[in-house]
Amino acid sequence: MERSLTHIALFAALIAVLGLVPRVDLATGVPITAQSLGIMLCGTVLGARRGALAVLLFLLLVALGLPLLSGGRGGLGVFVGPTVGFLIGFPIAAFVAGWVMERTTLAPFWAAGAGAVIGGIGVLYPFGIIGISVVLDKTLAEAALIALVFLPGDILKAVLAGLVTQAIARARPAALLSRA
Repeated sequence: MERSLTHIALFAALIAVLGLVPRVDLATGVPITAQSLGIMLCGTVLGARRGALAVLLFLLLVALGLPLLSGGRGGLGVFVGPTVGFLIGFPIAAFVAGWVMERTTLAPFWAAGAGAVIGGIGVLYPFGIIGISVVLDKTLAEAALIALVFLPGDILKAVLAGLVTQAIARARPAALLSRA
């Protein structure tokens, strides 16, 4: 139990640290950040339940006003902005990435890559697209076109999630809780 809580807190901190990587602001108000890599890693390394809990802890801290989102954003206001769909989808994306990782016998790189793509792109994008559509008063098709700008970077992040997860599996197999 104590070990799980420590891992959950560490991965919530990892998501926050990835927010320090300079973001790229888009005209839509939805920035390109490294934090979605943290969401993917929460699932692929911690597993479905712990990964989702780490993301929920991070979002709780953001809601309490800590400036943990990229660009030093935090507080309840971010939950009514154009990123709201992505924020709502974060814990679900981490859960799905972890669920895929836990249920496949593929090598860690491939399992994590698949989990990151399915959870961190396939599950997360519909939430983000709906959020963009509602907040920016766009059609779903227009919002989907806006979201497509993130796709190349998110594919790269999924590959990185696979590489990091594989490195953890090789260096410290017991630390890969999604496979424990």
